[in-house]
Amino acid sequence: MRGVRGGGRTGCGHGGGSGARADELLLLVADGDHRAFEDLYALVSGPVFGLVRRVVRDPAQSEEVAQEVLLELWRSAGRFDPRRGSALSWILTLAHRRAVDRVRSARAAGEREQREALRAGEPAFDQVAEEVEAGLEREWVRRCLNRLTALQRQSVTLAYYDGYTYREVAERLQLPLGTVKTRMRDGLTRLRECLGGAA
Repeated sequence: MRGVRGGGRTGCGHGGGSGARADELLLLVADGDHRAFEDLYALVSGPVFGLVRRVVRDPAQSEEVAQEVLLELWRSAGRFDPRRGSALSWILTLAHRRAVDRVRSARAAGEREQREALRAGEPAFDQVAEEVEAGLEREWVRRCLNRLTALQRQSVTLAYYDGYTYREVAERLQLPLGTVKTRMRDGLTRLRECLGGAA
């Protein structure tokens, strides 16, 4: 996931210019602006991954959590209120909460495994419920991705999971840039509708 891990190419800092730009983009994303989401993704993916990595530590899990946060921006941009603070602060708060949740979930899973190793009985209902709840959101994202066409899914995955630009996606798929942009826009629209159903 080059785009999240490679935060250096985003050029995002905590200065006023980047903060004001993030505010503007997040408000546009709330209106369903796909290009604004692409720009916001590039602007904040580095800081989001950096914060998550400091909390979660594990690189693979950090990438997964960072992607969940960035997808959550697409779903939840409408909840941002610029009167209560900057977009960057709001986004990093989401990232911190999600990272802490992942650490707690991993710790709880480890403790459950230790308890299960000490006794051979069936797992309690509460344990099963916690595991189901922890995996529900990731499963929903996978399910929504699977509802896209093969080309839409491939384009979205390359752009938002592997961090490629539209032009790089077009080169990798050996397709015209305009075709990739159209497929991506259609795919993101379908993703948003599907993910909205999980809210």
